[in-house]
Amino acid sequence: MAGERETRERASAGATATSRGRTRLDQPKAPRRRLLPEWDPEAFGRLSERIARFLGTGRFIVWMTVVIIAWVLWNIFAPGDLRFDSYPFIFLTLMLSLQASYAAPLILLAQNRQDDRDKVNLEQDRKQNERSIADTEYLTREIAALRMGLGEVATRDWIRSELQDLIREMEERRPEGRVVFPSERAGGRDAEDL
Repeated sequence: MAGERETRERASAGATATSRGRTRLDQPKAPRRRLLPEWDPEAFGRLSERIARFLGTGRFIVWMTVVIIAWVLWNIFAPGDLRFDSYPFIFLTLMLSLQASYAAPLILLAQNRQDDRDKVNLEQDRKQNERSIADTEYLTREIAALRMGLGEVATRDWIRSELQDLIREMEERRPEGRVVFPSERAGGRDAEDL
C-alpha cells in the first residue's frame, strides 16, 4: 500500500516538473520563427555558377561593350531633355561599379564551389589509385607465385631434351644391327613381324 502511494507521488511530481517548463530531450524542439528569409544554398550556388560562367564568356564582353557604346552615344547625341547621364557619365560609372561589386563575389562563390568539387574528385582519384595499387600488388604476388609454381613444372623444351637424352642413351646401349624402334626399320613393319 505504501509502495503504491510513493509511486503515484513520484509520477505526479514528474508530471509537474515537465509542466513547469522543463524541456524533454527525447522530443525535437518546435521550429522558431526567423527574422531573415531562408534560402537554399545549393540553388544559390548553382545560380552564382551560371552567372559566373556567363561573365566569363565572349558574349558577355560583346553585350557589355554594346551597352556601354549605346549608353555613351545616347547621352552625347540625344536631345538634351532625353539625356539621363551627361558627359562625365557618372551614372554609367556607378552602374559598372555596381555590376563589378556583384560579379566579384559571385565569381568567388563559383570558384569555391569548384574547389570543393575538385577536392572531392581528388579524394576519389586518390582512393581509386590506392585500389589500383593494391590490385597491382596482388596481381604481382599472384604472378610471382605462378612463376614459382611453374619453376617446378616440366616444360615442353625440358621434356624434349630429356627424351632426346634418353634416345641417345638407348642408342648407345643397343647392339649393332638391332632395331630398337619399329619406325626405324625400312618397310615400316611392326616388331612382331620380325
